[in-house]
Amino acid sequence: MTNGDLAQSLAAMGKAARAAASNLAQASLDQRVAALRASAAAIRANRDLITTANRTDMQAGAEQGLSPAMLDRLLLDDERIEEMASGLEAIAGLPDPLSRVLAEWQRPNGLTIRRIAVPLGVIGIIYESRPNVTADAAGLCLMSGNAVILRGGSEGFNSSHAIYDCMREGLRSTGIDENCVQMIGTRDRAAVGYLLSSMSEWLDVLVPRGGKSLIRRVQDEARVPVIGHLDGICHVYLHADAEPEKALAIAVNAKMRRTGICGSAETLLVDQALAGTVLPDVCTALQDAGCEVRGDAEVMSAVSEATAATEEDWSTEYLDAVISVRVVAGIDEAVSHIAHYGSGHTECIVTEDAAVAADFLRRVDSAIVLHNASTQFADGGEFGMGAEIGIATGRIHARGPVGAEQLTSYKYVVLGDGHTRS
Repeated sequence: MTNGDLAQSLAAMGKAARAAASNLAQASLDQRVAALRASAAAIRANRDLITTANRTDMQAGAEQGLSPAMLDRLLLDDERIEEMASGLEAIAGLPDPLSRVLAEWQRPNGLTIRRIAVPLGVIGIIYESRPNVTADAAGLCLMSGNAVILRGGSEGFNSSHAIYDCMREGLRSTGIDENCVQMIGTRDRAAVGYLLSSMSEWLDVLVPRGGKSLIRRVQDEARVPVIGHLDGICHVYLHADAEPEKALAIAVNAKMRRTGICGSAETLLVDQALAGTVLPDVCTALQDAGCEVRGDAEVMSAVSEATAATEEDWSTEYLDAVISVRVVAGIDEAVSHIAHYGSGHTECIVTEDAAVAADFLRRVDSAIVLHNASTQFADGGEFGMGAEIGIATGRIHARGPVGAEQLTSYKYVVLGDGHTRS
């Protein structure tokens, strides 16, 4: 596809998305719910087609030398396909994010002012590897009344398009303009550049989901606002009053349940009081689960087969079975470490001391902070949002899991009775 053809194609998609967004914003909750449920049914009915497409992508990924973590992100088995369908149904069961009266007050002059939730408009979503993002993103945009233009990664090209076809089938079956969900049909990397630089007439916001290089590029080059996060450097802090079995279970789960997700723990901070007891047990359990442990001098002396952590390790998002471990003097040093090396994503404290936990939750400035719970709960589905479009670590608009409610803005409705201003 030539640059001219690409520009023409994407401009046409943008124009169609803008028109579809205007119509979708007026669709009733029942219409949007019906489309989501029909899309879920289409995913289940086309399970074999999705699996076949994914098998093609997995084989190509293996031949290209993708890491095990990347292949895990790409995989769509029966369980994950069912999770996509169930996720759409969960979104359909959420309260309507639109037309909510966020605030209402009356002025002394008799004017009534309401702040009401409305869609953002047209959202562009650029993602890599995980084809299930196709269903999550399209479903959340549909529920929140937004049109969406999807640009999936080349690794999951066939899988994403198979899911996309199911979403369009669901829209057609319920009479909603299918152009409210569109997908760029080329692997050409120039499409990303055009989305970032030349679609401001049609796009209201961009959401990147993928590796650091993609997200950095989107944040640097986008001509419209961006929702997302650059890194997921998540910490687990085992406080002196952590219950040992709880500490071990949470630390292993936070790292090893799924190593390739942004909520996976990358650094374990262990209180000095636990260095001779809990530290070796937790690290041994991590190693037994297949995790490489990189630690400071104290960790290396207490844990066999641990290797030396470098300065770079403390600010590395491994997305793999590797964890950096540091012994800290107490909560102040733990909070200081997180503030210096963290990415503002997700942090956990394990302790039975409620006062210390409250202090940690108050002082740590990340989008998600947890007490006695695995960082793997940093997920929109686990928050009851049905699914998420990503985790936002910025402080403007959305922060934390971005679900349907977070994909809305608001407008003011002012009600008068012949009011004029003097």
